[in-house]
Amino acid sequence: MKKYDAILFDMDGTLIDSRIGMTKAIQYALAKYDIDEKSLKNLEKFIGPELYKSLIKYYSFDEKKAWEAVLYFREYYSEKGIFAAEVYQGIHELLELLYEQGKKLLVATSKQTDYAERIIDYFHLNKYFYFVAGSNFDRTRIDKAEVIEYALLQVSAYSPDKVVMVGDRKYDIVGAKNNSIDSVGVGYGYGTREEIQQINPTYRVNTVSDLQKLLCECKD
Repeated sequence: MKKYDAILFDMDGTLIDSRIGMTKAIQYALAKYDIDEKSLKNLEKFIGPELYKSLIKYYSFDEKKAWEAVLYFREYYSEKGIFAAEVYQGIHELLELLYEQGKKLLVATSKQTDYAERIIDYFHLNKYFYFVAGSNFDRTRIDKAEVIEYALLQVSAYSPDKVVMVGDRKYDIVGAKNNSIDSVGVGYGYGTREEIQQINPTYRVNTVSDLQKLLCECKD
């Protein structure tokens, strides 16, 4: 295991379990089109990729309708869903250790930057993070590779081989590969084991404890 000086973290499914707030907001948006999706579990596949693309893929929305639905999602999420989440057990301890070891920590999420910053503050994670890179409300910088590229600009002093991306979905891993940095696929989030294995990250871990062992320069 090589040493990394800068670590990029995905948010949903990696730092935060946000499935309740996210899926209920998606459920709310779908209801505007008389789509009654009772199972929140069925909507977890929407967490990670760009929402408008998933609406096109899974519900055959055209692009205009998909973006309209995104506005309904934001209507619910910004008021009721944003803090319906919890930090995964062990994440505070992991970040504290990495921070104490002088690692440069950043968030790289497809979530809108404003939402991401509010969540980081709400759950008292802000002391650990040097920068929060997210997408824009104006539909720009929504692809995960673009978000990672933007985050990397903030740590341009570091060699790419000293930077790693941590995430739970294939989009995180592909985004890392497109930016020529290493990646860690975590198994406790929303991506399936098959999804992570097929995309072949640099490392795979199943738990936050395993992630700590991988990233921390800890004495036995």
